[in-house]
Amino acid sequence: QVQLVESGGGLVQAGGSLRLSCAASGRTFSSYVMGWFRQAPGKEREFVAAIRWSGGRTYYGDSVKGRLTISRDNAKNTVYLQMNSLKPEDTAVYYCAAIKFDSGRYYTEDEYDYWGTGTQVTVSS
Repeated sequence: QVQLVESGGGLVQAGGSLRLSCAASGRTFSSYVMGWFRQAPGKEREFVAAIRWSGGRTYYGDSVKGRLTISRDNAKNTVYLQMNSLKPEDTAVYYCAAIKFDSGRYYTEDEYDYWGTGTQVTVSS
């Protein structure tokens, strides 16, 4: 079993930055794909970004390209989401997730096997 714990959320003004962290513990495999999703009130969960553990290739949702950056530290079993130039529409609960076996389908939440409980990000205008 893998446990995922997010941290780093909070309140920030528009144009500001935040860095989210997701620490993975338990049985962790080097082939895991790690991802970030977000869900705003009244909206469906949305793909934000994903990164493959080996090679570090990254993938992004269209609404965050150029502003958010996913990265990982394999030695610490931690994945990060650096968020710059934040907008009020980025306000959401951000979830960390993991895929056990790389299916190549990173954009769909059904592909992910493990989820964190989420961290709130609020961007004020």
